[in-house]
Amino acid sequence: MGSAEVMASRVNDQSRASSNGLKGKVLTLDTMNPCVRRVEYAVRGPIVQRALELEQELRQGVKKPFTEVIRANIGDAQAMGQRPITFFRQVLALCVYPSLLSSPDFPEDVKRRAKRILQACGGQSLGAYTISSGIQLIREDVAQYIQRRDGGIPADPNNIFLSTGASDAIVTMLKLLVAGEGRARTGVLIPIPQYPLYSAALAELDAVQVDYYLDEERAWALDIAELQRALCQARDHCCPRVLCVINPGNPTGQVQTRECIEAVIRFAFEEGLFLMADEVYQDNVYAEGSQFHSFKKVLMEMGPPYALQQELASFHSVSKGYMGECGFRGGYVEVVNMDAEVQKQMGKLMSVRLCPPVPGQALLDMVVSPPVPSEPSFKQFQAERQEVLAELAAKAKLTEQIFNEAPGIHCNPVQGAMYSFPRVQLPPRAVRRAQELGLAPDMFFCLCLLEETGICVVPGSGFGQQEGTYHFRMTILPPMEKLRLLLEKLRHFHAKFTNEYS
Repeated sequence: MGSAEVMASRVNDQSRASSNGLKGKVLTLDTMNPCVRRVEYAVRGPIVQRALELEQELRQGVKKPFTEVIRANIGDAQAMGQRPITFFRQVLALCVYPSLLSSPDFPEDVKRRAKRILQACGGQSLGAYTISSGIQLIREDVAQYIQRRDGGIPADPNNIFLSTGASDAIVTMLKLLVAGEGRARTGVLIPIPQYPLYSAALAELDAVQVDYYLDEERAWALDIAELQRALCQARDHCCPRVLCVINPGNPTGQVQTRECIEAVIRFAFEEGLFLMADEVYQDNVYAEGSQFHSFKKVLMEMGPPYALQQELASFHSVSKGYMGECGFRGGYVEVVNMDAEVQKQMGKLMSVRLCPPVPGQALLDMVVSPPVPSEPSFKQFQAERQEVLAELAAKAKLTEQIFNEAPGIHCNPVQGAMYSFPRVQLPPRAVRRAQELGLAPDMFFCLCLLEETGICVVPGSGFGQQEGTYHFRMTILPPMEKLRLLLEKLRHFHAKFTNEYS
């Protein structure tokens, strides 16, 4: 429908409304921001809505072929039963309710930490606003953490901005980068499969999404020739200015080699691209021989001209790792080689939101400076952290193993992060049936899976995939026994579904 027809139908709607004595609505689907209408976020999309309805029906006593809905759609560790780290929650308890500081039930290092954080807060209260970039003390602690992580390479607290999880900082950075009209519009290169935050933010900001495909046959490797292809094609219709990398990968779980990161930095430098490195899964590396290398460290070790000129923003969060503290919405971005005047504009943009949640800032402080061996909380903290990571490593292995035993399912090694992204073969009849229903074939598969087994996973089409291939993303977070059962159910369902539509 052209703009004239839209306008005409709107006028008709309003005249019908006024003839009924009703005023037409100011805000309708036709009059709302069209960029928002284009936003899609598969991780909490229609399949999750249906899962919520099924949970409601189960509570009302409606008979189903399953007794519970298993939400394997989102990386929400504590919703899946992971216990919070004791040290984090003890310090937070004292920060939120300082009267407990006199209680004998808390170790001395916990009390010291809570007092230190409270002293950095206005009125010594977590209920006070902080400066927009986050509490100075915590930004200093983040800088020290980055320096330790990167083998002594300095980090400047003035280049660190605390944020509402990593997502908020990613969107803020994209807002700064997106400009231009027509062929001059900013193009942003994102990996396919991608985390849908990127496609959603780009739709909302009316930027151009430029897809580069990860190589599934090489365990989701990032290929420079593919980056070059995507960039050259994009230059015909937009102005590519940004390259986004997710490492370890979401939804694909790959961990990039140092050589690959160096090649990506060289490519960004030569092509004049701003680099955004989403590193929120940096604690989640399981595969033997895999190791997390931060983009900042590699960039600095490459020396001039890269270290002095290549612009980089890297992101981290308290939501993933071994912490799993999604609900506190704590995170940060570190910027490197950013234009000083633009950095001031970034501070201004953040000040519009006042400040990130203060409990999230406090939690981030504990993550970046956990107990040290000489402190009473160290032993328990270390044991809890190792237990979480060891269990995730075992779950990653189990997931790959069970899926690859199933005919018609192929799963790459889950080297890191907390998801598997298996490829499923779907029979032609199932693909045709999906098309008749107006659904993507993998969405049809995932909906059938949900209705029959109560397992909620996200179709690969929500993340992007090579034409003609079908996937789903599933978190590896459920408790081990539940995960084993879930994987077996999924395997049996795929066999039954294939049989039914063959």
